This record gives sequence, structure tokens and C-alpha cells, in this order.
Amino acid sequence: MSPTAKVQREGEIWAVGGGKGGTGKTFLTSSLGSFLAKKGRKVVLVDMDIGGANLHSFFGIDRPQRSLTSFFEKGSSLQDILVRTDLDNLTLITGDIHSIASDTITFSQKLKLFRQILKINAQNVLIDLGAGSHLNTLDAFLIADKMVVVLVPEVIAIENMYHFIKNALFRKVKAVLKEYGFKEIVQHVWDRRQEFGIRNLKELIDHLKGSFSFIGTILDNELSRFRVALILNMVRNKQDIFLGTAVKSVLLKYLGVGIEYVGYVEYNDAVWRSVRERKPFMLNYTATAGAANIAAVGDNLLKGGEIVLPGGLG
Repeated sequence: MSPTAKVQREGEIWAVGGGKGGTGKTFLTSSLGSFLAKKGRKVVLVDMDIGGANLHSFFGIDRPQRSLTSFFEKGSSLQDILVRTDLDNLTLITGDIHSIASDTITFSQKLKLFRQILKINAQNVLIDLGAGSHLNTLDAFLIADKMVVVLVPEVIAIENMYHFIKNALFRKVKAVLKEYGFKEIVQHVWDRRQEFGIRNLKELIDHLKGSFSFIGTILDNELSRFRVALILNMVRNKQDIFLGTAVKSVLLKYLGVGIEYVGYVEYNDAVWRSVRERKPFMLNYTATAGAANIAAVGDNLLKGGEIVLPGGLG
């Protein structure tokens, strides 16, 4: 099975990434999971921030005895290492890894992990990805039904998110063409991009489509499902909110990527209080604007909707 292969199953997998650390991916994964569970949906959260896992802390859980360490080192199944939370319908697979790092996971271990994630019996499986663009992180992003990126209104975060999506898309293109027996073409053209006048990944894909009609058909079919959902976090004003539309335009222009701006979460001191208290934000701060923001984001992700602009903070 290809790392990026999809299988027919019930429920949806959402992968939450974005490249840069500190954007609030884990907070949003825990909060969206809590929101879904409160709606009565069966939810499993998977912490794949291997080596830096802390998703369990957002539910007030001390270091669990069962984790992905047991999966990789002892052969435990994901079902065997599920950790209960205080929320009905919500369980957790922690990535509390002590003795292995992301880059030491073998290809066969990765495939085994992905196969079991794809078989998890839940209406929603949310994968919390670590920072960076390691191949294992990209492949976990690509198995998702909804690829979610979290962005804060900072230049470095925008650059990291752009490179993260670019790397994921490039890996997707290579994986797709490899499956059809055209493994070397995309890398060959990219290596000679100056000769072909190719300046970005969108132009690479357009070149491949224009030069090889059979590849064009393949890419049109496969990349039509490559859509990204954008969440803007730590928003302070209307200018921050409208940054989401600018990011959409950049990704479409330079990567040709379809993206839905599903919403934003306002900056709120209640977030760091919930983290410090180790209590689920969506249970203990339900009356805050941030909780309302997250509920709106969750509804848009469930329904395939987008934020309606103008709107937001004064």
C-alpha cells in the first residue's frame, strides 16, 4: 500500500499540521476533538508529534503507560493502547515516545501504523502532527480525508506553512506518478526546471500536464482531492482575519491548491489558563469567544463550509 493511498471506510480522518511549531496545532486538535465528542460523535485523537508529544496534557492526563512506544517496540495494536479521557466518546492514542525518534521509524512500521489508523472505528480520527516537513509527517498528512493547516498571523509561520503544503503536494505528485509507473519523470523535470522555465510547483504540474497527456489525466483525477482547510489562530483584529483570504490566493497562484478558509480563533487568555490548568478548553471555557470560534470551525469542517467575510473583531 502506498503511504498516500485511501481506502473505503466509514468516518473521516482529519490531520492537523502546518510546519511551524507553536501555532496551536495541539490545542486545536484537542479542542476540535472535544467539540465533536460533545456533539455525540465517536472520536479518536492520535498524537503523532513523536518525541514531543503532549496532547494528553490537554486532558489532564499524566504520562500514559500505553503509547505509540508500545506500538513500535512491542507490537501492540492501536486498539490496545487507546487511553480514555473524561469526555464521553473521546479516546486518545498518545505519541509519548521515549526511545525512538520520527526519523528512526522504518517504512514498514509507518505502513503498519497508517493501515491501523485507517481501520480505527470512529466517526472522526484527528491526527496531531509535529512541526516540520519530515517525510513521515507529510505522509500522515496525506492519508487524511481533510488536511488541516493551522496558521498564526506571523511571517515565519506563513512561510513555513507554504513550504509544508508545497512539500506535501510535491510528495503527492511523485507518489501518484510512481503508482502509475512514471517514478522518474517528475523529479527529472523539476531538476531541469530552469531549462523549462518552471518557477514554482503549479508551473511544474502544468508543464507535466501539457507535455504528457496521459499524466495530465492522472494528475487531474488524483489532485482534485488535494484540498486544504485553513484555520487562522491567535487572531487579534480584522486585518488578521482577512489574512486567510490572502493566503488562499497565494496557494492557488503558486501551487494551484484548492483551499477552504474554515475559520479563525481569537486570541484569548483563557487558552493559556486552560493549558496551565490541564483542563479541556471546550469543557471549561464554553462561554468564551474562542469556544464559539472553535465550534464554528468544527461545523465548517463537518459540513465542508467556509468562513463568511467580512466579520470578526472590532
